[in-house]
Amino acid sequence: MVERDYIMRLIREMVRAILKLFFNIDSESPTEELLAGEEEKQLLDILLAMVDVGDINHAENQLYEIVSGGDMEKLKMALLFYSYLNDKSDDFLTEHDFSRGEIKSGIKDMVSMYGLDSMADVFLSDM
Repeated sequence: MVERDYIMRLIREMVRAILKLFFNIDSESPTEELLAGEEEKQLLDILLAMVDVGDINHAENQLYEIVSGGDMEKLKMALLFYSYLNDKSDDFLTEHDFSRGEIKSGIKDMVSMYGLDSMADVFLSDM
């Protein structure tokens, strides 16, 4: 349990750091309200609804399709997606064939699309 809390905290702090450094957003609990565009808010709502019903893998696949454009607002949306997933219980994630490791990998993949690999490595290298 201590390890899980540690991993959750690392993921949370990495998301917060990227939001602060690249978007000048300082938030304890980032939500869709941080997104500038209505389209991004609606897309995130759809993805989070998919997560809530347990369709996490499909939601993540959709996210990859959305983010592939390189728009920084889409990166913000991806960070909010993974932050939301990170707040789910281990039981919920396991029940729906997902893990904290996949959250970590997803964040690393997303930030690497934007050339921010070293940022993720700083936070996630010990995991």
